[in-house]
Amino acid sequence: MSTATIRDLRTHFPQVRRLLEQEGEVIVTDHGRPVAVLRAFDEPRANGETVDYYARLRQRMPKAISKTSRRALDEADRGER
Repeated sequence: MSTATIRDLRTHFPQVRRLLEQEGEVIVTDHGRPVAVLRAFDEPRANGETVDYYARLRQRMPKAISKTSRRALDEADRGER
């Protein structure tokens, strides 16, 4: 998850906005301490409207995991089987 300072919000908001679009959340810090979390606004759903869970997943995890990282994760999950 990315971080931005309060000064970044004032002076470089377009860059923070791009981070927000890419990451989905940005932690705002004040003197190195987290003070707030920025999230993209989601329109309220009307009754009966379906949720596209794959699109939500892609929004939260835009980059794919590398092949070596995926293998290491699989090996760690196997444990001592």
